Amino acid sequence: MSDHKLTIYQLLPRLFGNTNTTRKYYGSIEENGCGKLNDINERALSEIKNMGFTHVWYTGVIEHATMTDYSAHGIAPDDPDVVKGRAGSPYAIKDYYDIDPDLAINVPKRVQEFEALINRTHEAGLKVIMDFVPNHVARTYYSDIKPAGVRDFGEDDDDTVAFSPVNDFYYIPGQPLVIPGGYNPGGDQFTSPLKDGRFDENPAKATGDNVFNAWPSINNWFETIKLNYGVDYVAGYQTHFNPVPPLWHKMLHILSYWADKGIDGFRCDMVEYVPFEFWGWLITEMKQCYPNVIFIGEAYNAQEYHNYLFNGRFDYLYDKVGLYDAVKRLTRNEWNASTWDINAVWNHHTRGFDERMLRFMENHDEERVASAPFAGDAWLALPGMIVSATLSTGPVMIYFGQEVGEPAHGASGFSADDGRTTIFDYWAVPEHQKWVNNQAYDGAQLHESQVRLREFYSKLLNAVRNNEALREGEFYELMMANEHQPGFNNRLYIYMRYTANARVLVVVNFNRHAVDITIKLPDDLIARLGINDIVKFTDLLSEKAFQTDNIHNGLQLNIAAASGYLLAF
Repeated sequence: MSDHKLTIYQLLPRLFGNTNTTRKYYGSIEENGCGKLNDINERALSEIKNMGFTHVWYTGVIEHATMTDYSAHGIAPDDPDVVKGRAGSPYAIKDYYDIDPDLAINVPKRVQEFEALINRTHEAGLKVIMDFVPNHVARTYYSDIKPAGVRDFGEDDDDTVAFSPVNDFYYIPGQPLVIPGGYNPGGDQFTSPLKDGRFDENPAKATGDNVFNAWPSINNWFETIKLNYGVDYVAGYQTHFNPVPPLWHKMLHILSYWADKGIDGFRCDMVEYVPFEFWGWLITEMKQCYPNVIFIGEAYNAQEYHNYLFNGRFDYLYDKVGLYDAVKRLTRNEWNASTWDINAVWNHHTRGFDERMLRFMENHDEERVASAPFAGDAWLALPGMIVSATLSTGPVMIYFGQEVGEPAHGASGFSADDGRTTIFDYWAVPEHQKWVNNQAYDGAQLHESQVRLREFYSKLLNAVRNNEALREGEFYELMMANEHQPGFNNRLYIYMRYTANARVLVVVNFNRHAVDITIKLPDDLIARLGINDIVKFTDLLSEKAFQTDNIHNGLQLNIAAASGYLLAF
């Protein structure tokens, strides 16, 4: 079986196994509860595997800044004035070598509990992906369990200069950090002696989203510090990569530390904020020791895709500004949406490396399909998910709760009621909790529509893994061959995936109404596939049978609103 058709299940352990339904605005961990690593047990992993997944991305497992006090366990408290949300952002890393104590049953054994989860995941036949956040760290970064001989970030810095190629951070000499006004950390009910609108950082360090002054705004990533990879931004983006900056070696050691524990891949955060030269060096070094470890880059600039894939050496990149955006417009039924935009993705943005783009319709940064800001109905995702999963041999990703139509209703605290499931707060995911069913993971509380939706995702994912044409086949576009057929419109998308042994005709309908159309295959494709006149088709999603008595006359189909077929023949 081809290994590069990855099917990835993204989950936040903080939320995944949480059975507390309180959902108090800005609630504490005691009030709203928190999922644990141990909640992701053999039954949960078996169900994820059976649904057709190959990888699990455990999001937010590294220790990050939080308003929850773990000083009783020897962990220094974080100043809430530089923490977003009661739980804190998983992307404000406090210790790259440690695991979030929120996720542990036994806090002193938190790393061992994660190692046990890695082992359980592997025993279930799944591989493990975790976050690598290279651009920035929490303002309160301090590693209390770093291995012997490891120097902490900034420990050897000269903070009297704004930039040095051997510094880990950027500094604003002679100026203390000014915390932005207007932020009420933890809400009105949260009190802490450290919640005073001040934070002792003098001299100030540059902020994570490239703010090179001492007064970041509330809209900046003010809770984070920018890391220095040898680029002098203030002096006109001058680069200092030879000799290799100390930070590069520190990051290599961190990734090696986790790879030694059995991590199979890293989802790398905001890769375009870090020079591609570093990625080319790091990934090359890692592959020498861990040749099977994969690297997925969160990227948004299509003009730089080629650079990060071929010079930065990434295995895969996000396809957010291409396929995701096109599919979202179609799913939302926007007036200017067109399936010809999908052609533009593979024919222009990702031409030559389409199989190296990670496709998705949800992740922790994006709105839930079932939320009002996106589509308001989880079933409207069907055509987009079929395309996202079957357009190429590249990876496809599902976000936990998507498969049961989680709508992300309600403001949770730092996160507003914006259609996204919070990553900052202690919270519950109610539709997902129906599947969790008090950690039986049997879906017994789901209603009938949710059961059917989950079955669709399972059939789709298993089809792309088990069908040779979808897993590793060639792509043939059929839009131009059908654009003059009666019933055709720019909310239909039609293509073929095929190998010498298997063929699948993919037809999806983004329209909010049913469409009747006769799908034509061009003569050259018919000849290439060696098809006889009579052809029988089976839909891999519904198991319905279709037939044409003369393939040269086409295949007559009625395609329901917001649906699609995977017609194997």
